[in-house]
Amino acid sequence: MRAITLLLGLLGIIISTSLSAKTINGVVTDESNLAIPGVSVIIKGTTNGTSTNIDGKYTIEVEKGDILIYSFVGMISQEIEITDQSVINVTMRAEHIGVDEVVVVGFSKKTKKSFSGSVAGIRIRGASSRKAKRHAMAFCEYDMDYNTEGYSTINENNYKNTVESPVSTFSIDVDAASYSNVRRFLTNGEKPPIDAIRIEEMINYFNYHYEQPKGEHPFAIHHEIAECPWNNDNLLLHIGLQGKKIEAENLPASNLVFLLDVSGSMNSQNKLPLLKKAFKLLINQLRPEDKVAIVVYAGSSGLVLPSTNGSEKEEILNALNKLSAGGSTAGAAGLKLAYKTARENFIDGGNNRIILATDGDFNVGISSNAEMERLIEKERNNGVFISVLGFGMGNYKDDKMEIIADKGNGNYSYIDNILEAKKVLVNEFGGTLHTIAKDVKIQIEFNPAIVEEYRLIGYENRMLNKEDFDDDKKDAGELGSGHNVTALYEIKLAKKKRKNQNLKYQDTKLNAKALSKDEIASVKFRYKNPKGRKSILITEEIPMNVSSEQTISENFQFSAAVAGFGLLLRKSKHKGNCNYKMLIDLAQNSKGKDEEGYRGEFIRLMKLAKHL
Repeated sequence: MRAITLLLGLLGIIISTSLSAKTINGVVTDESNLAIPGVSVIIKGTTNGTSTNIDGKYTIEVEKGDILIYSFVGMISQEIEITDQSVINVTMRAEHIGVDEVVVVGFSKKTKKSFSGSVAGIRIRGASSRKAKRHAMAFCEYDMDYNTEGYSTINENNYKNTVESPVSTFSIDVDAASYSNVRRFLTNGEKPPIDAIRIEEMINYFNYHYEQPKGEHPFAIHHEIAECPWNNDNLLLHIGLQGKKIEAENLPASNLVFLLDVSGSMNSQNKLPLLKKAFKLLINQLRPEDKVAIVVYAGSSGLVLPSTNGSEKEEILNALNKLSAGGSTAGAAGLKLAYKTARENFIDGGNNRIILATDGDFNVGISSNAEMERLIEKERNNGVFISVLGFGMGNYKDDKMEIIADKGNGNYSYIDNILEAKKVLVNEFGGTLHTIAKDVKIQIEFNPAIVEEYRLIGYENRMLNKEDFDDDKKDAGELGSGHNVTALYEIKLAKKKRKNQNLKYQDTKLNAKALSKDEIASVKFRYKNPKGRKSILITEEIPMNVSSEQTISENFQFSAAVAGFGLLLRKSKHKGNCNYKMLIDLAQNSKGKDEEGYRGEFIRLMKLAKHL
């Protein structure tokens, strides 16, 4: 009898629990009805929860009476009690921070007797300082007295006179690290350092979905001219390259070496733990014909996983999960061992690549940029490329990361969260790992009869001399499967007939082609096949056709909005009439389908920057 009573009691509990348990679905948006990815949805008083996907959608199992907490950086948290709902859509509002509460001061030294605390460059004051400090601490996993982050100096491009300097030459750049790094600063309540803002990388973070190439070359060329949004007297020339997309199953086999920094500087949540999560995403993309080795370095370097077939995912994941941080940073030994491992497992006709993941803090071994360059260039010429994933903050060495990727024929990305890892290692898997064209150079000759002056926006550290264009020994950028590259020139039009140069030993005269004014410029491209040593030349004329306000493309408008944002962040002397309202309106009007939500996120970043 007692057993029957107990059984009935347990049955009652199970029935009661099943009746009270339910699934909640919903979408989280901002005040502009844009989806917010990465919103934390937690059951109050527990650690049970989920987060919104790239479309702002979430699903969570709850019970009646539970309270859901919705939180996201820069937004006001909300609490909603579960009653009879099955769908809960939430609109989050921006958290307006008064200037008396937060003053951005950079990374300042902490003192015990200071009235105001200093957390991640945010000095907190006033009645709400305790709450703001806790909020800032939640996003800062490191404890640094000083900011030792390193960035290469960027001297902004100025206007060039077309008669004196009609030719502009530069190397392409598909890196996008600057954008996600800028996002990290802004979401932490800081203005990014001027030299951290590389406008070309911000523009090239986004996919512009240009038409795929149809001819013999591995990329298609697109161009468009319209009025410059921040200067009505000028034109903006938009040039886009679209790399041929190769489906993952058709990519050549990959011989990958993960070179992972496990030194003491990686011992924080936004470094090694995030690194592990990111590489798990990549491991899940591997095919049986791919193979992976794992090399780590700290006080010394070691091979923790010999080259292993992509079908042995459990073995690869086990090796990754066992990693922990500690020791100094023996960068030299790690690089050398990674290259040795890659050479020993070299795949002819395959993708032989090292993927370096680090905060860039090489403080033992190879420390000078020149030494690293020589090592990486030598191995690049032997067919082993290197890509770089950056992690962390406070001691981040952006300058070294950029050099490694540029010299190693690889990509450079900054991983500030797991969604960025998904973008780089899942969504753009082929482009991140597989090169379809190397040493890609662009040279544009402007028509002096139409163009008085021109200015390339960004690409300051990618500029080449005129003679470098025809020099096949001169290294340049790489284009990956499906990647696109965009460049913008601001153009001042010639308002009166050109006069010849007043020079003693030479005269400059415009020929009939220039005076016809049919072409605003001529553009040349050089590239090599991934294994090639001799470049291939493509030439194309850009007609003087200016798009009207009605015919201007979404790609043109959105890339201009991103460029304008970069000009504002850099406090550029060339920003013209740029302001946040104009740029936000321009981006919202050209957001398009935005299937992955990246353009919507950019709009929210500009709104946040406006308040900062």
